[in-house]
Amino acid sequence: MKTYLTNQIKNIVLLGNAGSGKTTLAESMLFEGGIIDRRGDIASKNTVSDFNLIEHENESSIFSTVLYTEYNDKKINFIDVPGSDDFVGGTISGLHIADSALLLINAQNGIEVGTEIHNRWVEKFQKPLIIAINHLDHDKANYEKSLEMLNERFRGKIAGIQYPVNAGPGFNSIIDLIKMKLLKYPADGGKPEILDIPADELDRATELKAELIEKAAENDENLMELFFEKETLTEDEMRKGISVGLLNRGMYPVFCVSGKKNIGVGRLMEFISNVAPSPDQLPAPKDKSGNEIKCDPKGPAALFVFKTTIEPHIGEVNYFKVMSGEISEGMDLVNARSSKQERLSQIFAAAGKHREKLSKMVAGDIGSTVKLKSTKTGDTLGASSNINFPHTPYPEPKYRTAIRPLNESDDEKLGEALNRIHEEDPTLLIEYSKELKQIILSGQGEYHLNIVKWHLDNIYKIDTEYLTPKIPYRETITKSAQADYRHKKQSGGSGQFGEVHMLIEPFIEGAKEPETFKANGKEMKLSLRGKEEHELPWGGKLVYYNCIVGGSIDARFMPAILKGIMEKMETGPLTGSYARDIRVFVYDGKMHPVDSNEISFRLAGRNAFSQAFKNAGPKILEPIYLVEVLVPGDRMGDVMSDLQGRRAIVQGMSSEKGFEKITAKVPLAEMNKYSTSLSSITSGRAIYSMKYSEYAQVPGDVQEALLKAYEEEADEE
Repeated sequence: MKTYLTNQIKNIVLLGNAGSGKTTLAESMLFEGGIIDRRGDIASKNTVSDFNLIEHENESSIFSTVLYTEYNDKKINFIDVPGSDDFVGGTISGLHIADSALLLINAQNGIEVGTEIHNRWVEKFQKPLIIAINHLDHDKANYEKSLEMLNERFRGKIAGIQYPVNAGPGFNSIIDLIKMKLLKYPADGGKPEILDIPADELDRATELKAELIEKAAENDENLMELFFEKETLTEDEMRKGISVGLLNRGMYPVFCVSGKKNIGVGRLMEFISNVAPSPDQLPAPKDKSGNEIKCDPKGPAALFVFKTTIEPHIGEVNYFKVMSGEISEGMDLVNARSSKQERLSQIFAAAGKHREKLSKMVAGDIGSTVKLKSTKTGDTLGASSNINFPHTPYPEPKYRTAIRPLNESDDEKLGEALNRIHEEDPTLLIEYSKELKQIILSGQGEYHLNIVKWHLDNIYKIDTEYLTPKIPYRETITKSAQADYRHKKQSGGSGQFGEVHMLIEPFIEGAKEPETFKANGKEMKLSLRGKEEHELPWGGKLVYYNCIVGGSIDARFMPAILKGIMEKMETGPLTGSYARDIRVFVYDGKMHPVDSNEISFRLAGRNAFSQAFKNAGPKILEPIYLVEVLVPGDRMGDVMSDLQGRRAIVQGMSSEKGFEKITAKVPLAEMNKYSTSLSSITSGRAIYSMKYSEYAQVPGDVQEALLKAYEEEADEE
């Protein structure tokens, strides 16, 4: 393969709901460009994309696949991404580095929930958008309904480039409004016969072309003047106006295709090669320092790694986009994260698992390499470490589970396997929670984590089980309380003795320290001699005051008392959860000249704190998440009822682009398997996101249930 120049490269991501036909269209694009000589199909499990065993079993995309084809002396890099929201990581990484998006619409169903999800990400990344209505050969294909839904959703931005003459099982003819010709395809697709538009379609085609010309002219002042002057535009002028409209997202061109029969695919690729923007036409991306890095072959060499896979007998394969300059085989680059040098021993153009070796690539191109020593997804490699691009902005996880190996000896093996899976899928997060004593997996949905389980069972051969994840509760107090505790132990030789008197109260930011307090019916004055503020790793504060007068406790034992208190903060007195936001005043105690030591005062401090805590109006706090649900209007009531059953506090409701949006604060304890429930309630038509908001007190009945469960668990142990 030759080295393509930046202006000869088109980078596009294939989007669409599951079942919209992205993988089948990709086969036809590869075939049209001569990269393959025979089109595979999903049923035969021989497509270039979707080549993993799990994808064959599920007959759907689970991983994004990097592909390329050649057409009209242009190189089209394209990324086939999964349609399911559970695997949205592939969509986001693809959009992060692509220069435009091709959104497939299933002509049987029109706009679906996956369509809406993908388009929302397109809007977030502000990518130019081309739309293709696929499956026009299906007996339930409804082009008019699909176009109506598109016009309703994209208000004024839809620009029909083509329309089908005979959608349905006999579909073989398209009228192209730019060329003003009828494209008639043979039974097996491919190259069309180019004919004049039939008389019975001419009026409709003329009317639709006039609309297209007007929309094309609206994107350029010079074209608008020409349009007013001539009342029409030439084909080249139309193409220019559409190109400008596509680039500024003022126009979304719509094409007609059957990926399965290879009808309309070549014309779509012709449009992409001629009109879709090349990498240097888009706004220059910024590095982490805010500097614009132009996609310039003459600039400093820099590439961004957007995807990593692990292949048998090869190891890690890193996929990258050349962001600036040019790279060549054998080139040494510096990893901006680690400052370590990496050598590009080989570089490839990738078409699924098939790779073609290259000697050089220029700015804007997409490729892959192998055998990098320590480079991960999200890393930047460059001529120096001065350029460092931001990581791909993946969404917060929405589904969590605990996991453990059935054989304890597999602990280390499981950890290694999960880390490798995370390398391939950064949206899977792994937390080894000391607090919960569980390994917590967090992902985008139940299906997402079931795929992880499949890999552990079938690829890594580790028997595991999923468990209900524990909730990271917090404990705190609501009022002040006093306690004293004497630790005394004598068993031959030197003994142990330490006595600690303390007062505890809630920590409130900005609150004044008390000057007096009551203990055992007496009012006492506090003498603040020392203060330590500790930001707790799990959130909140512990403020520790030394109020000892008269030397009742030697200063050398104060750190030991603090250590004992901190131990009890780590395993709270109520449920063993972390405690937070407490002020502790140690104001008195006793020592023994021989038997007092650090362990004595550590234990005395720990037990005094525990006693005081239980008398200080203790409360359990639970994590609250801000949840946003986008739901069709006809399912609004069902979703609201379900949320209310999850102790949700609705924050607001609004409409957003054809969907109803519900914003609510919901306890994490109530979000277990919510993605599955929401899908069931709405037939897969709703989506949601969740983000940590705050800790809040649990209701009294919930606290009682938690205390009872903790006592029963302690009794069993």
